[in-house]
Amino acid sequence: MCRLAAYSGPSIPLQNIVTVPVHSLQKQSVAAEKSLVSVNGDGFGICWYADEVERPALYKDVMPAWSDSNFSNVCRVVKSSLFMAHVRASTEGETSRSNCHPFVFERWSFMHNGQIPHITRIRRDLESELPDSLYHARQGTTDSELFFLLLLAKGFRENPRLAWKKSYDFISKSHRADEEPIRLTCILTDGNIVYACRQSSDYRSPSLFHSQKLDNGGQALASEPLDKNRNNWDRVPENSFCSITASAFERDCVLQ
Repeated sequence: MCRLAAYSGPSIPLQNIVTVPVHSLQKQSVAAEKSLVSVNGDGFGICWYADEVERPALYKDVMPAWSDSNFSNVCRVVKSSLFMAHVRASTEGETSRSNCHPFVFERWSFMHNGQIPHITRIRRDLESELPDSLYHARQGTTDSELFFLLLLAKGFRENPRLAWKKSYDFISKSHRADEEPIRLTCILTDGNIVYACRQSSDYRSPSLFHSQKLDNGGQALASEPLDKNRNNWDRVPENSFCSITASAFERDCVLQ
């Protein structure tokens, strides 16, 4: 499984979330504590939004996050009020830059931790749901990117909550009881609102935590608490659909 983090709030260096904390995302890439695997070394990615820039900046590579000095340097000098980062342990798709998260389409960016185990069997049906603009935007071969494009095709830009339900229903209706479980912990943003979703077929989605107690006044979502004080972090429950802005957090825990 992968590890991920997102931030919204006053503009800060990316390193304040991604590389500096005692249990930063970079440290989770080699020593994750709440994952089936402790090492997430199949690449990394970061994206960030800047004022008056329509499309987010994106930097990703196949190197492990702990061994790429460029990763640390970018996080040290870049500041943003909204950004996301991901370290990958691949379950679907080879290790390549195009398969590293986050994935970007227009203003939207997306990252995922989990699996759609029957993606190979339903890939053609899923692709048929995509309009040409989304189908041709796909660059990699992961279940994650395909699910991202499905969310947009189902109307996430207009009605995020309904689009999530339609997309999850689409993949779950063809899932068989003898297959590995569907597990989705996803984060999406348009640069204004950050959405986070946890849902699975066995009620064991990958972990996700939320904090409004950062020293800079912003908010963060992360696979694991980033600092030593676990009281600063609340676990996002299973079957949750959440949204955060720089100053607000909303959670709907009734996904079915």
